[in-house]
Amino acid sequence: MQTLRYTDLTELPCVVDIMTAARVLGLSRTYAYQLAKREEFPCRVIRIGNCYRVPTAALLALLGADQAS
Repeated sequence: MQTLRYTDLTELPCVVDIMTAARVLGLSRTYAYQLAKREEFPCRVIRIGNCYRVPTAALLALLGADQAS
């Protein structure tokens, strides 16, 4: 799995799936799901049924990219 570049972050939708968030953070699929299930994912995760969604704003805040100019 290839991580995303900083320039790719600006093109993300408002909410991304757990795999996209994992790519941004450089996590494996398995580890990302483990963290989400244990409620230990490093940023906010929304569970909808058996799907996990991550608000892009929370992901950017985690990375400090929301403060970049």
